[in-house]
This record gives sequence, structure tokens and C-alpha cells, in this order.
Amino acid sequence: MTTASPTSMSPGPAIAERLRTIRRTGLSIGVATGLYGISFGALATASGLDVWQAMVLSAVMFTGGSQFAFIGVVGGGGSAIGAALAAVLLGIRNTLYGLILAPSLPQGGFRGLARAHLTIDESAALAAGGTTTTEKRAGFWAAGVWVYVFWNLFSLVGALAGQHVADPGAWGLDAAAAGAFIALLWPRLRSGEAVAVAVAAAFVALVTTPALPSGLPVLAAALVAVVAGLLPSRRRLVHHEIEVDTAPDAEPAEHTEPAEPAEPAEPAEPAEPAEEPASDEERSEGGSR
Repeated sequence: MTTASPTSMSPGPAIAERLRTIRRTGLSIGVATGLYGISFGALATASGLDVWQAMVLSAVMFTGGSQFAFIGVVGGGGSAIGAALAAVLLGIRNTLYGLILAPSLPQGGFRGLARAHLTIDESAALAAGGTTTTEKRAGFWAAGVWVYVFWNLFSLVGALAGQHVADPGAWGLDAAAAGAFIALLWPRLRSGEAVAVAVAAAFVALVTTPALPSGLPVLAAALVAVVAGLLPSRRRLVHHEIEVDTAPDAEPAEHTEPAEPAEPAEPAEPAEPAEEPASDEERSEGGSR
């Protein structure tokens, strides 16, 4: 009778511990991200929305950058169309996340609808860190569900508190949206190209703010990123050049003339027959002479 070795049974507990770690990470991300909801709720009610409008916007839109952009435009006196366009432009990235994660997540039924609604920066990031389909799904659902719960919970707290704040600027809430944007943007500035795009977008927003109606400077700054995405990236060009340089040179084989056939060797001449030995009579005659 054979017994299973301890090493053959270790992957099961290791996988379970890995999934527990991923779920705990999703919970911590949900709490940390949900705290931004306090700023959103307070700014939403201070910008003219009531508590129920702020909560419906938070529950239905559920993408922090777009929500801050929407209430920023509305609070600045911009039109609803400008606010909606700014929110849509900032939310396009979630569509790209969904396309990337589609092979690992459910695509139909109620779970498919829930996946589409919970596709945000945090859930996509934690899912992308998984090495297997099970880990990707665990990370996505853990981060997505907990962020949704705590975001809306703290948004309600902020909305109720915002009703009693006469001047949001006195509490620094007027700068909360900008601070939240910087907090979301800063970890992504890991390359020179990203920094250049961010600086160019900030410059365009700064220049166009005095001249354009509220909400349009945000769209103008977003167009900088769109144009930068359409231009050829230096990294892609360098990668292409490396591929070209390392590609094997397919040179045609040189034409070689066929070797001339060797001339047939001349047949060797037959050897002359050896002389016959002299007979006894010839020897006797020679001796007498």
C-alpha cells in the first residue's frame, strides 16, 4: 500500500491560503477607497444635489473619477451635458478593463451584469494580479463588492454631513475632488511618457479654464491623453526597431556553377609479356660459341 507524500498534498492548502489573502486584500482596498466617498457625498450635496440624488448617482454610476468630474462641472455652474461628457470620457477606461478581463469572468446573466457594473480601477487591478482564473475571479469580486459597499456607505455619511456645511471651502471640501484625482493619478506616473502626458493635460486645463465654460477644460485636458494615445509610442518604436534588427537576414543563396565532370582516366597499357627462358639447345650453342 502506498501513502501520499506531504508535498503532494501541499498545493491545496497553499491555494486556499492564497485566495484568503486575496480576499483580505480586497476588503482593505474597499475600506481605503470607500473613505473617498465621504468627500464625494459632501461635495454632491454642497453642489446642489439632495441626499437621494447623490446616492443614486453613486450607486448607478459607481466610478469615482467620473462622479467627481460630474459634480465638479455641475457645482461650477456647467451644463448637465458637459458634466455627462466629462464623466463618460473618464469612464471609458472601465470598458477597456472589461475587454481585458472578459476571458476570466462571467459574461452572461446576472453575474455578467454585476461584473460590468463592478469593473473599476481597483477590481481590475486586483484581478490582474492573479496567476490563475480562480485567483483573478476572487480578486475581482473581493475588490469590486467591498469597494461598492464602503463607497456607497461613506457617500451617504458625506451627503448627510454636507447638508450641514454652509461653506465647503471652509472645510477644504472644494479641493477634495482635485485631491482625489491626484491620489488616483499619482501611482500611475511610472514612465516618462505618462508624466509628459499628465503635465501637458494640466497645462491645457490651466490655460483653457479662464476662457472656456465650466466643464470644457476637463474635456480639453482629456483630449490630450487621447491624442497621445493615437501617436506612436517611443517604447513601441524601439521595440519594433529591436525586432527588425534581430530578425534573421533572409539572403538568397549564391548561385554556384555545377562542377565539371571529371575526365575519365586513360586505361593503363598492358604490361609486356616476360621473355621465355632459353632452351637447353640454345644454351649449349652459346657455350660452344
